[in-house]
Amino acid sequence: MMKETNTLYREMGISEAVLAFGARAEAELKERFEAIEENVEYNQMKVLQAMRKNRVEAACFAATSGYGYNDLGRDKLEAVYADVFHTEAALVRPQIACGTHALAVALSGNLRPGDELLSPVGKPYDTLEEVIGIRPSIGSLAEYGVTYRQVELLEDGGFDYPAIERALNERTRLVTIQRSKGYQTRPTLSVKRIGELIAFIKERKPDVICMVDNCYGEFVERVEPTDVGADLCVGSLIKNPGGGLAPIGGYIAGKEEYVERAAYRLTSPGLGKEVGASLGVMTSFYQGFFLAPTVVGGALKGAVFAANLYEKLGFSVIPNGKESRHDIIQAVTFGNPEAVIAFCRGIQAAAPVDSYVTPEPWAMPGYDSDVIMAAGAFVQGSSIELSADGPIKPPYAVYFQGGLTWQHAKFGILMSLQKLYEAGLVKL
Repeated sequence: MMKETNTLYREMGISEAVLAFGARAEAELKERFEAIEENVEYNQMKVLQAMRKNRVEAACFAATSGYGYNDLGRDKLEAVYADVFHTEAALVRPQIACGTHALAVALSGNLRPGDELLSPVGKPYDTLEEVIGIRPSIGSLAEYGVTYRQVELLEDGGFDYPAIERALNERTRLVTIQRSKGYQTRPTLSVKRIGELIAFIKERKPDVICMVDNCYGEFVERVEPTDVGADLCVGSLIKNPGGGLAPIGGYIAGKEEYVERAAYRLTSPGLGKEVGASLGVMTSFYQGFFLAPTVVGGALKGAVFAANLYEKLGFSVIPNGKESRHDIIQAVTFGNPEAVIAFCRGIQAAAPVDSYVTPEPWAMPGYDSDVIMAAGAFVQGSSIELSADGPIKPPYAVYFQGGLTWQHAKFGILMSLQKLYEAGLVKL
């Protein structure tokens, strides 16, 4: 059977040399893959338990329009999310356009003029810079009188606790903690480390709101940031929790007071969570969330495979081939733009959609340099689907994530290596 499969790989452009190199890397990962599958099973049962508890029914999938009053499916889905994240409330809406929008809603709903926002983990993801006002933009928090400060991580990726304590002051209203690395080469934060940071902050300022940007992290571990003290947890449905089926949307889960404030920002004062029609997306929201643990498991296998493959070729990879995983992103530092471009073109060539397209670096909104993005996705922009991207600037790192199935993730990684091999950028 393997011989027949390899024939298909060769027909789709994977050379014998790349196939053999990939097979050697995969053979070493049996135990890692088994551990991932154990977490998949646990998280699958957690989601199933929440759906059964909340008596999800066929009527939940009915479309609503207009104001969306008394939308049964919407309200039950939010109860399901709240149960899975072990929170008082959740806001799960198609009106939330993306992860950045979800974070902006949570921040602007819970900050007021004169408040200060603190990031104790360094600079946030690029697209949040304009939300905060680090880079000037229309409607930023800075325009509304919200100040911002950040504390850099230590060189070893640890928290600078003395500097964090000094940064906390009477105006600090909200602390934002980005779990994933973004376009940085720092380690992703484990839920355990996030819990330790929150405990430290709460001990010194109990009234501060601790919010976690959970993008790319859902279902990677058995616990979520809200299990270790986070007041708010925020993410995108076109990443992990949408399972590749959600066509749009984001979520905010946490304490009822803070979720309600976010809802008033998303809609309007006086309306909050009561309005917002589901427009026929509930089936994909529910089904995607149900499938999410399995889909995330496949993406994790792909990330581990990529790390081991490129580590063997001498490239710096974060996380490395043996480290524990806390998100689905795999960073590979190539040191030159040609390799970043070749890698992304390999991922694009392996896609089920737009495989014939050649990605090029371009000036994307929200970023301070040209960015190359590869994604042949069923949902445009979905990063739980096989995708890769990176800014064309030093250290010339590429960020790989996703794959609705492990098999597709594997093919994408092999194709990325194939493009590098053909360009003479690696030797096997």
